[in-house]
Amino acid sequence: MGTVIEERRHLVNVAYRLLGSVAEAEDAVQEAYTRWYAMSRRQQEAVESPGAWLTTVAGRICLDVLGSARARRERYVGAWIPEPVPDRTEWTSVRGLGGGAEAADPADRITLDESVNMAFLVVLESMTPAERVAFVLHDVFRYPFTEIAAIVGRTPAACRQLASSGRRRVRDARTDVAPAAAQAGLVRDFKEAWEAKDIEALVGLLDPDATMTADGGGMVGTVLRPVVGGRSVAQYLIHIADKAPGLTLLERTVNGRPGLVARHTGISVTVAAFEVADGRVTAIWAVRNPEKLRAWNEPARD
Repeated sequence: MGTVIEERRHLVNVAYRLLGSVAEAEDAVQEAYTRWYAMSRRQQEAVESPGAWLTTVAGRICLDVLGSARARRERYVGAWIPEPVPDRTEWTSVRGLGGGAEAADPADRITLDESVNMAFLVVLESMTPAERVAFVLHDVFRYPFTEIAAIVGRTPAACRQLASSGRRRVRDARTDVAPAAAQAGLVRDFKEAWEAKDIEALVGLLDPDATMTADGGGMVGTVLRPVVGGRSVAQYLIHIADKAPGLTLLERTVNGRPGLVARHTGISVTVAAFEVADGRVTAIWAVRNPEKLRAWNEPARD
């Protein structure tokens, strides 16, 4: 059964891109394994490709979760931003198959590539559940439409149309992604201007039409609607700096791209992802919901 367990990392990667939540991805994968182990040995041996079976089951579970998540997110307090993931060297805690926090297992780490950068995940949020599943499985993971059809419950031709529609959404939203080194330099300048409370320097680093979206989930105080306009974003950031003395800003990789983490008394309280185009910051996504920051903090010790 070793080969079945070896599928886990791939399944978690697929489920995270489908759901935008590490916790929900882990739950979906755990449920797929639960269904596998609920089968008799004879039933398992009759499965030609356990990996394909697990992917199909996990995909269907994710599709169901996406359907119910739409209603949940309409009730969510403020904006819902996908859960940010750290660089693999800083992944501090995950839940194992048995639940509960434990040291990070390499099988649970999300592979950081362009398909997990925050701007991309935010576009995925705009898709219908079926569109997202078809697009992610085909364009990101190269699954054939015949296999996707079995997950989505539509014809291969319909799945091709769904993926094409998803591709169009991505193309319409896409800006030229800045090289990581250029983004890192801009994020560093941004951090220094913020620490210095230099509003004009911040305005100069922000695109005039920049937006900042924050996600507190109703659990911590934050702005409930996106802040629009470079100067408005800069003013809001200075307001935050004045209101929360003692914050330490750290340059960190957020979803594979240079970002910032704000720590207070040793706890990561905000993780900020950036979109950069033409040498300026065009979007900031600030995640403050503590439930989405568990991978950024040390696991609780009894």
